[in-house]
Amino acid sequence: MKKIYPCEITDMLGDVFYYPSELEGVVNFTDKEAVCFGHRAHQADIRSNPSIRQTFALSQSLAKALYFPETETSLHVFLYQNSIHIGPLVGIFSAGFGPFLTKPLGERSSFFSKLLSLNKTTGCIPFIFGENHINWEQETIRGYVYQDNQWDICEFPFPNVIYDRLPNRKTENKTGPKEVKRKFQTDYSIPWYNPGFFNKWDVYERLIDDERATPYLPVTYPFQSFSIVETLLSEHRQVYIKPIHGSLGLGIHQVLYDKHGDMYYCRYRDHENENRLKRFSTLESMLKHVFKNKRIDHLIVQQGISLIRNNRRPIDFRVHTNKDLDGDWQVTAIAAKIAGEGSLTTHVKNGGTIMTLDELFGDDDTVFEVHQQLSKAALILSEAIEEHLDGIVAEIGFDLGLDKQGQVWMFEANSKPGRSIFSHPKLREFELLTRKLALDYAVYLTEQSLASTGGLQK
Repeated sequence: MKKIYPCEITDMLGDVFYYPSELEGVVNFTDKEAVCFGHRAHQADIRSNPSIRQTFALSQSLAKALYFPETETSLHVFLYQNSIHIGPLVGIFSAGFGPFLTKPLGERSSFFSKLLSLNKTTGCIPFIFGENHINWEQETIRGYVYQDNQWDICEFPFPNVIYDRLPNRKTENKTGPKEVKRKFQTDYSIPWYNPGFFNKWDVYERLIDDERATPYLPVTYPFQSFSIVETLLSEHRQVYIKPIHGSLGLGIHQVLYDKHGDMYYCRYRDHENENRLKRFSTLESMLKHVFKNKRIDHLIVQQGISLIRNNRRPIDFRVHTNKDLDGDWQVTAIAAKIAGEGSLTTHVKNGGTIMTLDELFGDDDTVFEVHQQLSKAALILSEAIEEHLDGIVAEIGFDLGLDKQGQVWMFEANSKPGRSIFSHPKLREFELLTRKLALDYAVYLTEQSLASTGGLQK
């Protein structure tokens, strides 16, 4: 059921729940049934709402028993054999909480306030929490909410689903967050979506045998020896050497071979954040100089692609995909990124520029064709990643390239994509869509989870 209803807390005596009158006859209720909010259930007198308004209402004592907050949000009502579920209650798990309620998550507070503000349009109650906010004995969480343009803390039962928004791999690999995830999934059967950060080599290995995905994958090897670089250079004249766990373009090196001058060139960004282009007479001397203090077992070597360009600067494309209210993949945003002067990557922090497809191409037919090509590739790759990678994947940010022959290539897939493209004024509406679908999918997951258990909470 996807319809949402306004809810209210009233002064009725006892534990009473009014359901919208239009639901009368849809499910046969007895006088006493379980009303559920998140993983909290309480017996109540179930009655049809005598008001002509299609709303549901809880008595104050029932709301207190369920840890149901005062809210103006309209919510979904999920009906099962012996229970009524209102919500869903969506826990957003993160880390890095500070002492100040005005900015509980530092600079990330702005993003989370926008995410939580979508409760009224998505029909759910989202809150943010960390490992220290959980009371395992009482099975409650002191979570952060954002309402009336300010942050507050409320006590909630354990949620229907959990959206993983841990900030980085280092935090994710700590014992605390790993144990929180294990307990919620194992002990409470709570769906946990968008876990983990993708590993470039792991993604490649899992996709390379999928005939849907292979046309989009540049040839890639783990960096095990200099001969791997030499082999790829002989075939493609340029290669990229990347960290397996890298992000934001950090640690990427481009290696080129000039056969006329018999010289090797390496372009990279140094530790002082300056763009460098160095020349070497041999590949061995270049690799020993540039990578002498680096662990090559943490690197991959990838075929270089001759990308389309804008004013002689290479272009790639950020494409966001999200699961929606029906559990299907949608392309939610596409933007072009043009490399900065002398920069190896198109990242904004390295001088890159963001453009819409209209701004880049101008011609409507070209815009349509490129949009179709990128969308098709992103949807195929999203389905393949969802099928072959572990966990419940619900959003992906792709870095895709388009070569001079019109072939689309996948350079990277990000499970927690950056949002720098949304600084462009014409892309802000798509930023809203990516946030909305992140919560819409929580509704879908809740519905699927309750259906699989017959509405019973573990």
